[in-house]
Amino acid sequence: MLVAFAVVFAAQGITAFAGVMGTFFVLAPPLTTNPWTIVTSVYAHSGLGHLVSNALALLVFGWPVARATTRWRFHAFFASTGAIAGVAQVALTGVFASLPFVPVAPTAVLGASGAVFALLGYLVASNRLSTGLASFIDVPQWLAVLVVLGLATAVTLATAAPGVALIAHFAGFLVGVVGGRARVLAVGSRGLSDSVSG
Repeated sequence: MLVAFAVVFAAQGITAFAGVMGTFFVLAPPLTTNPWTIVTSVYAHSGLGHLVSNALALLVFGWPVARATTRWRFHAFFASTGAIAGVAQVALTGVFASLPFVPVAPTAVLGASGAVFALLGYLVASNRLSTGLASFIDVPQWLAVLVVLGLATAVTLATAAPGVALIAHFAGFLVGVVGGRARVLAVGSRGLSDSVSG
């Protein structure tokens, strides 16, 4: 994944020199104009600082997830959750910008942070502690949803800064929690029995 970040970052430099970087790597409305950016934007970054911060977060949150699944599943999860987070950012920015006291978020996005937040959400929902607690504490579903939304809001606001795609962070975390609860990255006989028993 880190190699993919580096290769895409180099390609961004070349396409920026040619004046076409946005065409290949920036996810912007309308989504049908450059549909490949739904995926390529996940691996692209706005600068070296952005690249390094996402790479470090990927190492922290991605390493334990990657060790518990196959390489193919990990990459598919990363790309798909990043794409979902990016599309949510682009599609919902106008809605949230019209609300009072909500900072205007960027409409065009690039970066892996939505996918990184999905990895964090996956870790929160699929670790042994949360799975163990869920097995013997009967929590009403409405309360579980409220706790997850509160946690998603807290981790999203912790990264709030001008130009940060907060909707993508929030959406990525939620998708990761759902994936972690469903154990979509589980492999082997344990993963199979989990999916069968539900």
